Amino acid sequence: LNQRMSFVWVSGAALALAALLTPPPAAAQVTPAAGSTPPDDTPSIRLGTTIFPNFTYQSEPKIADSDGNLVNRSAFDVSRAYLNVTGNISHIVAFRVAPDIGRETNAASSLAGSLVFRVKYAYLQTNFDDWMTRGSYGRFGIQQTPYLDYEEAIYRYRFQGTMFLERAGYMSSADAGVSFHYQPKQNYGDVHVGLFNGENYNRAEVNDQKAIMIRAAARPFARKAPLLRGLRTAIFFSGDNYVKNGERKRTVATATYEHPSVTAGFEYLDVRDQRSALPGTPNVKGDGYSIWVIPRDKRGWEGLLRYDHHTPNTSSDFAPLATAGDLTTTLDSQQQNRLIVGVAYWFPRQGNVSSALLVDYDGQMFKHLTAAPTKVVGVHGLIQF
Repeated sequence: LNQRMSFVWVSGAALALAALLTPPPAAAQVTPAAGSTPPDDTPSIRLGTTIFPNFTYQSEPKIADSDGNLVNRSAFDVSRAYLNVTGNISHIVAFRVAPDIGRETNAASSLAGSLVFRVKYAYLQTNFDDWMTRGSYGRFGIQQTPYLDYEEAIYRYRFQGTMFLERAGYMSSADAGVSFHYQPKQNYGDVHVGLFNGENYNRAEVNDQKAIMIRAAARPFARKAPLLRGLRTAIFFSGDNYVKNGERKRTVATATYEHPSVTAGFEYLDVRDQRSALPGTPNVKGDGYSIWVIPRDKRGWEGLLRYDHHTPNTSSDFAPLATAGDLTTTLDSQQQNRLIVGVAYWFPRQGNVSSALLVDYDGQMFKHLTAAPTKVVGVHGLIQF
């Protein structure tokens, strides 16, 4: 059975790749009607950038400097910098290459502390507008994963920090693979499905296991009154394995609402992890949720209120004692919580340029875990064009 399943996945990936790279037969191509303007097939290339500068001050916990003095850590940094290179070979074939500049945090590396260059996105895109609804496409290469790209476009505060699913360490915003996006008519939702390595864009594939990811979103009131149009719901599933028979599954259900005066969202996460299929390896089940609200006015001011709640393991087995004398601590009582409160100003938009400044408080609280609570005040900037 496992051999048959492997054959099915490999065959499916090969068919998806063939669909991306093989043009449809001439008979299926759309011939412009008399008097209509044919699509522009002139090759083009565009350059843009995304920059996240910031300053952070950590009030808790204190750290020790090289002389052993207890101090409050503070730092100016650039947490992210993209160089976006996008273009079109024709109105059917497009591409994107996005080098990502990030901080090297591995103390064992000779580049520790340096800003290093790596590829975040590099993919070929085939637009299916001539044969399907506008906005349908296929991608091949290192690309956005289906869920986080969708959610961050609504939340738009990635420059403060990552979304709940990524910050908890369960998913990255990009991975290498092949995917297909379908956009139904009249903006009632969309579907994005793909086959990925599952190791994220910053790691090489380590075995034969692949991740099937699918996100389906619905906008039920897309053609109704303006007050209702901003409601969207979505379900996301990632089915993967660390090794053969060692599951790595994530399921997310989310609801969001967009309005000129407020944007809000709620997401619930269910996690199943078994890092090895060998006897005695625990099957970890975790869950959590994130809720956020962004009120705004017409002058460019916005508020940010977000709360994340995470239970790494919902097992009722007894865990190592977290507090002396605590004989009742169970794994499902070990919790990681985060509170983010901020005020942002979005500068008047000039063309396709977005820019903003955010002042925020980011606090992490832990229950029945040995990690110390953290409290950080920061100033975060965004430049994007």
